[in-house]
Amino acid sequence: MYQVMTSGDSSECTRWSSGVQTIYGRAGRSCGCKRLGKSSRRHGCPEELSFGDSVWKMPSRKFADGEVVMGRWPGSVLYYEVQVTSYDDVAHLYTVKYKDGTELALKESDIRSQSSFKHRKSQSSSSSPSRRSSSRSRSRSRSPGRPAKGRRRSASQSREHKDDKKKTLQETSLALVKPSENNTKRYNGEPESTEKNDTSCIILEQKLKPDLEIKRVLEQYSLRSRKDDKKTEEIFSEKKTFVAVKPIEKVPSKTKELEFGGRIGTFMLIFLLPATVFYLLLMCKQDDPSLLNFPPLPALESLWEWRVFGVFLLWFFLQAVFYLLPIGKVVEGLPLSNGRKLQYRINGFYAFILTAAAIGVLLYFQLELHYLYDHFMQFAVSAAAFSLALSIYLYVRSLKAPEEELAPGGNSGYFIYDFFTGHELNPRIGSFDLKYFCELRPGLIGWVVINLAMLLAEMKIHNLSMPSLSMILVNSFQLLYVVDALWNEEAILTTMDITHDGFGFMLAFGDLVWVPFVYSLQAFYLVGHPITITWPVAAAITVLNCVGYYIFRSANSQKNNFRRNPADPKLANLKFIPTATGKGLLVTGWWGFVRHPNYLGDIIMALAWSLPCGFNHILPYFYVIYFICLLVHREARDEHHCKQKYGLAWERYCQRVPYRIFPYIY
Repeated sequence: MYQVMTSGDSSECTRWSSGVQTIYGRAGRSCGCKRLGKSSRRHGCPEELSFGDSVWKMPSRKFADGEVVMGRWPGSVLYYEVQVTSYDDVAHLYTVKYKDGTELALKESDIRSQSSFKHRKSQSSSSSPSRRSSSRSRSRSRSPGRPAKGRRRSASQSREHKDDKKKTLQETSLALVKPSENNTKRYNGEPESTEKNDTSCIILEQKLKPDLEIKRVLEQYSLRSRKDDKKTEEIFSEKKTFVAVKPIEKVPSKTKELEFGGRIGTFMLIFLLPATVFYLLLMCKQDDPSLLNFPPLPALESLWEWRVFGVFLLWFFLQAVFYLLPIGKVVEGLPLSNGRKLQYRINGFYAFILTAAAIGVLLYFQLELHYLYDHFMQFAVSAAAFSLALSIYLYVRSLKAPEEELAPGGNSGYFIYDFFTGHELNPRIGSFDLKYFCELRPGLIGWVVINLAMLLAEMKIHNLSMPSLSMILVNSFQLLYVVDALWNEEAILTTMDITHDGFGFMLAFGDLVWVPFVYSLQAFYLVGHPITITWPVAAAITVLNCVGYYIFRSANSQKNNFRRNPADPKLANLKFIPTATGKGLLVTGWWGFVRHPNYLGDIIMALAWSLPCGFNHILPYFYVIYFICLLVHREARDEHHCKQKYGLAWERYCQRVPYRIFPYIY
């Protein structure tokens, strides 16, 4: 008897198979092909396809789509009942589906027919009672020269005993060893690199198999009675059951490939990022903000004011209170490495509405936001100091975090690198998720408040009855971007920031300092350097922003909806390449146009935000230049991560979609 995985549903096989046929054509259906040889007894691909007078030879395949066979589980010697869903003629890999719904790509050598797993019964056990008795009597009758009973076994008995031994060993191994490895790299055509789950399978197999063999050999030549053998078997079964349930600790995975220049690069970025923010803000204050006109350094005492720091703390904790309000739905994130799913409350848009109401009340009571513009540098310094303190707290608490809660990209063992990238993946205080909260709340909503403060400062400084057209465009475009992010807050749960990157200095400084004080650079620039644009120019810039937003939003919606529910009827027109992980890679829609259409839309919008500032200086275009560099670097990280995860399926996707971000350019 073979132990197989019994959970799951096989109804998805048709969908996966039809998806592969859609991608690689339907020649087997429409050309009127004929089946030859052994392939005609199966329902697989033909060995020859006739197209008129020509005959096209195809590589023969042993197993057909829909056939139930025995597939070897990656990284083990066990075979389980699977169903063939498709066959890749290029990679010569079968896509099979286990009973629990897991889909893997297996080689033909790892698949066997079910008939090969049927044990042969010995002649005595398969014969009738009369034959059995006669056979037994014939075996017991011996010639005078044959040795006495018990001293020598017949050849048939010896073979029978060996078969029983093999059968017992195989059944015991199948009963104890459960599939615990997901070796997708090896079966996607890459070198073997196995991710081990928290089970005791492999070690138990290595421990118990030698013991079983020794015991069986001893029992074969033992002179004890069969009653004693049965007692020994019962004792061994109890011991076997006890050992099988013993948990084995998971081996922690260390980060081997360092990003951002490794230890030296991350050390330099800790100082370079704050210096860049302060340099940009000082440049915007200059009458001539050209690159050759380096601004004078301000006095250190002018950069800090406790009142400003208190206002920043008040803002941060006000957003924390809005986050904790029991409004909005609660959703589950993607599964972690240990299979656990964290819960998140989706109420960012409600927090934005409450913040807008609070700002409206302050304006009604004539509390001027001009204070934010006058102390803009001091607010940036306060935010940087707070993010540094938060990063130190995050690293110290991560030292006591369990191994399974550490970030896969921030567990290198080097202090500086782990401090920068983030050592713990999802640091929480109770149900308060620090990384998820900082990702969209204080910095992103603060970005809109800063833009509004710059708009009011422009009106006050230049004695305007209404804001300039350039300032209105910048505020409107960026307001749309923030509202869209908060409205689609659930989509952030599938991004690399949440699923892969830890929460350290990189994200803390980026969320609390870089986003609100660098992304608002255009509005801050227009206060001191007003630009007048015509309505036709404003209309053209608006169209450009709308095009970028449409690409950005529709591409992200396609990806998120497909990740959440690939069987959604609304996505029936999308074609994809199946992978060994059970996920699909879209090759139609926006994701068949370029590999990262959301990045393309982001860059188009960034350009539209900078164009209202004119062409007198390059400073307002820093955001576009930086954003292109950021997304190209992130795209390289995505490429490396996806190649490791999907293997040959990713290579096929890259051949199908050759352009990364910019069509026909990059």
